Amino acid sequence: MSTVLVTGGAGYIGSHAVKALVQGGHEVVVYDNLSAGHREAVLAVAALVPRGRVRFVDGDIRDSARLSDTLLESGADAVMHFAALLSVGDSVRDPIGYYDTNVRGALSVLQSMIASGARYFIFSSTAATFGDPIQTPITEDHPQRPINAYGETKLAVERALPHYQRAYDIRWTALRYFNAAGADPDGVLGEDHAPEIHVIPRAIDAALGRDSFAIYGTDYDTPDGTCLRDFIHVTDLASAHVLALDALRNGAESTAYNLGNGRPTSVREVVSAVERVTGKPVPAGTSGRRPGDPGVLYASSDKIKRALGWKPAFEDIDVIVETAWRWRTAHPAGYGRDAAH
Repeated sequence: MSTVLVTGGAGYIGSHAVKALVQGGHEVVVYDNLSAGHREAVLAVAALVPRGRVRFVDGDIRDSARLSDTLLESGADAVMHFAALLSVGDSVRDPIGYYDTNVRGALSVLQSMIASGARYFIFSSTAATFGDPIQTPITEDHPQRPINAYGETKLAVERALPHYQRAYDIRWTALRYFNAAGADPDGVLGEDHAPEIHVIPRAIDAALGRDSFAIYGTDYDTPDGTCLRDFIHVTDLASAHVLALDALRNGAESTAYNLGNGRPTSVREVVSAVERVTGKPVPAGTSGRRPGDPGVLYASSDKIKRALGWKPAFEDIDVIVETAWRWRTAHPAGYGRDAAH
């Protein structure tokens, strides 16, 4: 049984990856400073497996000494690195913070791996490294020209990885997500950001009367004028991480993969899906475009399908929304509380 250290494992995507890892027979050490993650998410996964299979360490990724000690003590030979800042708009306003956490933090993780002898690195990257696409669907060899600091910070780490492999024999896979969405179909985990920044939970909250909802940009060159995005279920993202790690351990070459459904869905179509699933109207206002938002982003994931046999299990937007709706209504105040409260 192998041990994997998961940075940001108390967060949205990271916690779903922790669940996939333990279901695959791995032991997991979650390393998270809880600035955006939730200890309750870790506890929810830990409750599914024998005691000791999931452990939690409260720490910052920029603390290389603590990270190195954690890796050495755990005996982990692999790191899944999710810990990062992730808002495009915030990255435009605060590039210093994004470079500090996303670049300096990732290099600190790699430094700690060198010190401990851990060899395998699965990197949570993003479609934002591509910038405005010159063709769609976007393949892995599409030019990477980010238009915001978030994409630039993730690309900076991607570009560092081949150098770290040559010098320190760290083998890696970079997984470029498109729009993570949905919630654990078993109801164990969900999406809980403060403030919430993702379109599906925001639209659900608007349908429930909990929050307002605005469509940012209605003048894009798209069929209905709103952004087109590729929504991929978070459980499908998690399964890809486990497949990528298993492949590296079995001798696969270091590489990057796109992760998406390959189906563009507009913001207005998301709103319609939320209305169908919830049976409630979504009061939607409109606002101007947000800085750094491309009009169209959707993926070709053929490479990972061919190489690793990965296939999305949740492709339909209504199904994705339905999993988010079930978790959101069962946990109206987020983690630690249920609808009875």
